[in-house]
Amino acid sequence: MKHISSRDNPAVKALAKLAGTAGKRGAPVLLDGVHLCQAWLQHHDAPDQAIFDVDRLAQPDIAALAAAVPDARCLALDARLMQSLASVESAQGVAFLVTPTPLELPADIDENCVLFDRIQDPGNVGTLLRTCAAAGVKRVFLATGTAAAWSPKVLRSGQGAHFALAIHEHVDLPALLPSLRVPLVATALDGAQNLYEGALPARCAWVFGHEGQGVDPALLAAARLKVCIPHDMAAVESLNVGAAAAICLFEQRRQALARAEY
Repeated sequence: MKHISSRDNPAVKALAKLAGTAGKRGAPVLLDGVHLCQAWLQHHDAPDQAIFDVDRLAQPDIAALAAAVPDARCLALDARLMQSLASVESAQGVAFLVTPTPLELPADIDENCVLFDRIQDPGNVGTLLRTCAAAGVKRVFLATGTAAAWSPKVLRSGQGAHFALAIHEHVDLPALLPSLRVPLVATALDGAQNLYEGALPARCAWVFGHEGQGVDPALLAAARLKVCIPHDMAAVESLNVGAAAAICLFEQRRQALARAEY
């Protein structure tokens, strides 16, 4: 493993520049921290490059990650250099440089999936990705205007869910609708069925919308089913999109498991 101590080293400069473009379309991604790196290895081969804090290589979690990556792909940096690359103040001593595989949009969508309609808060996007993975959803579509899926804040909030999902970004959601072979289901406040008072499809395309504006009217009009979550509207007008999505996805999962359809 190569040890680097100079900030002027070309590899360090390249990594620092990359850290500044995190989340941009098509750019390689720095996964910062033990959990994200472990999650990558659970679903993929070795990263393009593994970067370690030289002072932490003896720590069991770090040593295990180093052993899992070919030595030629590993760099050991002095602590001050490692800290400069970290996306959070409490750097954990390891980062993986990875290149997510670009995905083509499927010609036909016949599986349970989720459409993110301009959800702008990175924490909400990461939480929703994590919820999708936990609920058994395998594919998600993020509209243009949605927070970048591979940005540091979304990665931290997703806690490894990215690697269990097929993530399509910068999608024109209305243009995607003709490819759906499952019903479109939207959350809405008006003209919607109580989530708990009817059968939900075992497979559908859920759409969850912008934090302030809700689901785009064109998508609402195309929805075969609209549902609302009963709550105390005297206390709050609406639920956080991440909370609403979790309730909907796990109610669908509960119903499907009860029918042995999931």
